[in-house]
Amino acid sequence: MNETELLLEELRPDFGREIAVGEWLAIDQPRIDAFAAATGDTQWIHVDPARAGKESPYGTTVAHGFLTLSLLPFLTGSNSPDYLRQHFPGMRLRVNYGLNKLRFPAPVKCGDRIRARTQLKDATLLDKGLEVTYLFTVDIEGAGKPALVAEQVVRVYP
Repeated sequence: MNETELLLEELRPDFGREIAVGEWLAIDQPRIDAFAAATGDTQWIHVDPARAGKESPYGTTVAHGFLTLSLLPFLTGSNSPDYLRQHFPGMRLRVNYGLNKLRFPAPVKCGDRIRARTQLKDATLLDKGLEVTYLFTVDIEGAGKPALVAEQVVRVYP
């Protein structure tokens, strides 16, 4: 067996299991404003606290759904220098291949705390690597529905 096949065998027992729960992160107005400035999405529901307080059904500003999505590397810890070595021993490179599914069931209100839960769905061999699929759920502290549910595909290469 080569190192990619060995890694697949190591991952197989975790298919369908939750493998990580991240730390809580508070979403504040400066973070929302910075994302709005970076993306050009300056809709009032995100950047105008006074108006949102009066007109929004949420009573405050809300984070962009794509802000929540963009925080996945931070919320999962996958941007850590040790992440590749720890989770994919023998691999030298990991790339984001895309999303199969993405939903934003509930808004993240300014001041909410969120965290990511990670489930390993499956992995398959490629000609020169491994394709790994995760299911991410971003919880909102104290809320009944998650902020985000996404199925992400990454590829790792030796």
